Amino acid sequence: MSFVLTLLTIALMVFALVDIIRRDDAQVKFMPKFVWLLLVVLLPLIGSILWFAIGREYPENGIRLGRPTQSRTARREAPAAPPTPVDTRTTEQQIADLDREIEEWRLRQEIEKRRREGGERTDG
Repeated sequence: MSFVLTLLTIALMVFALVDIIRRDDAQVKFMPKFVWLLLVVLLPLIGSILWFAIGREYPENGIRLGRPTQSRTARREAPAAPPTPVDTRTTEQQIADLDREIEEWRLRQEIEKRRREGGERTDG
């Protein structure tokens, strides 16, 4: 039984040490990081418990335990935004396409104008 307790204490100490090292200085409360490291190394069980109880700063909304909420699941399953199209044509090709579009637009207007003129002739 003492072997299991020893392993749990060592695991807790390692987890606390890693957490202290990775934590930003602004997220450490009451003592500098170096003092927390010494406390956890010299008193592994008590130091680790104190670190997780009062030494570190937790997020505003607390720690989330258990199953993820519906919004998290929905965010994970949401499809990624479609990639923005990339035009691979050269500048000359783009200008030629624009010229064709302008010519097509001009021809459509001319056809529409002739249709209107033809309709006015038959009515009048």
